[in-house]
Amino acid sequence: MFPIRDHNPSSRTPRVTWGLIAINVILYVLTAPWGGDMEALWVYGALYPDLVTQGYWLHGLFTHMFLHAGLMHVAGNMLFLWVFGDNLEDQFGPLGFLVFYLLGGLCAAAAQIAAMPTSEVPMVGASGAIAAVMGGYMLLFPRARVDVIVIFIIFFRIFTIPAFVVLGIWLGLQLLSELASRGEAGVAYLAHIGGFIAGAAMALPLWMKRGGTGYWRKTHGLPPYPAASHTRTTIPVVIRRR
Repeated sequence: MFPIRDHNPSSRTPRVTWGLIAINVILYVLTAPWGGDMEALWVYGALYPDLVTQGYWLHGLFTHMFLHAGLMHVAGNMLFLWVFGDNLEDQFGPLGFLVFYLLGGLCAAAAQIAAMPTSEVPMVGASGAIAAVMGGYMLLFPRARVDVIVIFIIFFRIFTIPAFVVLGIWLGLQLLSELASRGEAGVAYLAHIGGFIAGAAMALPLWMKRGGTGYWRKTHGLPPYPAASHTRTTIPVVIRRR
């Protein structure tokens, strides 16, 4: 199940969100074997928990957020950032959103390091920072309509469901995956969980400033402006003849 778009428009051009996506994609191409094949950049920029806990390689706390281990890794992360990032940037402003994003990534890394301080496995990916964006989004717009594509092996269907359901399911899957893997899955589920919680916490002051639960009652948990409508494509269906 993947979110492909929301019905929550933004009032400004999300230049920071687009810039973050561009940086992640460019760095992935530079480090990919079929691209620049700059493996040293990936090795140097990864986050090594065991080194960080000893006070070394601290730059990895930031640089790991912009590196990815594969095409599906970067594509999935950038899809989530594209769907949810513009709305947080709209609420916090470009500079505020950039700070929010980086702090979310740091909190996510801290959660993973706290759980596995002696791990020698390098950690890369923007998912912790993006999880923070998702946590903030869920707090501010819990009932925003999100289109998700659900794939059933050989066919798929698009559903429109509230954001709190989409993001709640995602968070629940991270919790279950962490419990099932016991930290040995090769995926930093604790970073996802920590980033999500941190994002909700960082968005809390803004939510309180807007009126807290009164803001929800006023907006019904929806965006504070008219929702976008997505219609079916007008491309005609071609029938295959036998």
